[in-house]
Amino acid sequence: MEFRIRLPGSTANLGPGYDALGMALSIYNQVAVKIRSQPGVSFSIEGEGTDILPADEENLFYRAAQFTAQRAGKTLPGIDIHMHNIVPLARGLGSSSTAIVGGVVAANHLLCEPFSQMEMLDIATAIEGHPDNVSPCLLGGLTASTMDGNRVACVRALPPEELCAVVAIPEFELKTQDARNVLPNTISHRDAVFSTSRACIVTAALITGNFEHLAIGMQDRLHHPYRAKLIPGFDQILAAAVKAGAWGAALSGAGPTLVALTTQNADAIGQAMIDIWAAKNVQARYSILEIDPSGATIT
Repeated sequence: MEFRIRLPGSTANLGPGYDALGMALSIYNQVAVKIRSQPGVSFSIEGEGTDILPADEENLFYRAAQFTAQRAGKTLPGIDIHMHNIVPLARGLGSSSTAIVGGVVAANHLLCEPFSQMEMLDIATAIEGHPDNVSPCLLGGLTASTMDGNRVACVRALPPEELCAVVAIPEFELKTQDARNVLPNTISHRDAVFSTSRACIVTAALITGNFEHLAIGMQDRLHHPYRAKLIPGFDQILAAAVKAGAWGAALSGAGPTLVALTTQNADAIGQAMIDIWAAKNVQARYSILEIDPSGATIT
């Protein structure tokens, strides 16, 4: 047996939807899997993380596959794995989720599909710890997810096709745990209402195409004010994106990537965002990405 898995990167939170909202993007990691006669695993990696990611049983993809096999009460066959990574590491674009979802999907396929798609989402979330990136990576489109005990409740929708995401990606990394460590243990009732009401607005706006509400809807007080301290020019860049024509802008996941949603002027928006970083001697690039509708796919 030999197959390939295409796994989209994603942008999570979309401002106020902390650990709940996510959207799959047209930037992909691809993994080729082939059964071999010998037990165990062999790895080859190209692209992002070539010199950083473990090329053995400690690789997150393989650990997720092993975890899935254990849940099924089965044993994985020996496999050869080739990873071609495009999603940048530690930038807030769901690179770890592509590895986790990829491992879960690969194991499920190798073991003759013991799990449904939603059961795979539960497994991926158990590994990741929260569903905001694994949900869109697995399912595609826009996802709103929450935990009900050990199960994920997830609603998926497709925003209008004309919407795209401009992602401004700085050269520096920001580990998710470091970005979580700056968050307070409690917030005020006023700030909770501010963000939960806007999470409702951003979700409804993306589903209905009423994008004029995104500038307000993507504002946040749960994590933006605290993580902004880790990212030079944070507020200036979000404001520059909206001024250049974006409907709204926010931190992508835990950062440091910033994302702007638009239906026009994408290049101008991207340039305006990275120009702010350039003035602060931060190297950065931007990409214009479509919303991926399919999620993880096997060919």
